[in-house]
Amino acid sequence: MAYAVGLMQHYYDFVGSHFGMASWVATLLAMAFATLLMHYLLRTVIKRASHLAARTHTIWDEAVLQSAAKPVLLAFWLISAGFMARVAQREFKEEFLTQLLALRDVALIVAVAWFLLRFSGKVGRNILAQRAANGDEVDSTTIDALVKLTRLLTVVVTVITVAQTLGFHIGGLLALGGVGGLAVGLAAKDLLANFFGGLTIYMDRPFGVGDWIRSPDKSIEGTVEHISWRHTRIRAFNKNPIYVPNAIFTSIVVENPSRMSHRRLKETIGVRYDDFDKVRVIVDDIRQALLAHPGIDTSQTMIVNFDLFGPSSLDIMIYTFTKTTDWVTFHAVKQEVLLQIGEVITRHGAQIAFPTQTLHLASTPPAEQPEPAHD
Repeated sequence: MAYAVGLMQHYYDFVGSHFGMASWVATLLAMAFATLLMHYLLRTVIKRASHLAARTHTIWDEAVLQSAAKPVLLAFWLISAGFMARVAQREFKEEFLTQLLALRDVALIVAVAWFLLRFSGKVGRNILAQRAANGDEVDSTTIDALVKLTRLLTVVVTVITVAQTLGFHIGGLLALGGVGGLAVGLAAKDLLANFFGGLTIYMDRPFGVGDWIRSPDKSIEGTVEHISWRHTRIRAFNKNPIYVPNAIFTSIVVENPSRMSHRRLKETIGVRYDDFDKVRVIVDDIRQALLAHPGIDTSQTMIVNFDLFGPSSLDIMIYTFTKTTDWVTFHAVKQEVLLQIGEVITRHGAQIAFPTQTLHLASTPPAEQPEPAHD
């Protein structure tokens, strides 16, 4: 673009030197024609580059070209208008060029802001589309929040820059804004705490929309439905919504069972003391049944051992992990495992123990009868 602007400057100087000051109208027309020609060439180059970028796997080049097409053409016309204003300035001898150049600068700032707003939106959409096409996990909430934050910063910086370009003294305004911001911050500290808590959730991503979370510190458990800048909405298992301020999550422990790799199956099975001679073979057969079960992950820790002489049973500890993390499927696997354990115990002629108590009554000798009295 700098090369095109340089060519335009040389062309305008050439036309001005040959036609003279009396032909300023012809000069403006020639400049407008040259601008139209360069506009067409620049638009063609951008379109060809966009087609090439669409063939690549990266999303950044395509987003840049798509976002920059209209703002770049607008900036090109603004620069050309500045050159035309210089030609008109020589003819009319009016001091309007300074104001026009200031307006041009404002328009250029707006064009840059327009590019940044378009670019942030297209990058967000391209990231979502690319991850969905690859089958990856898509956290649309985080991406949407980052896009909105980028746009907010762009608008704020643009307004400040435009005000300074137009000659406004923004130093006092910024100082007043700082004092006012301090007062607002003290008055709305809870709101700000929730805002930064939401920002922490977006950046650290301890959970996302659709995750099942719970907290041992608070009575919070359910599925995350929505994460805003102020609160997080969680749908409890009884279908009641729970609205949790984001600041809470910065001071409590949060478990995310949705991201577990396996589900643990931990049970204690007791057999009768009368079946003590069968415990070893029962333990071995239970272990073999678990190793052969398709729902058990044998690469994880597996413990099947006689563990304890209980009050009324010989306790066998079973500790293993399932391949599935789905709650319903896990319980189906657990049922199959428990039924197989019962079949193993029954097959060896043993029985599962249940709580029993044995009372031992001590026998006492009969009391001696008193001798009858003799007259």
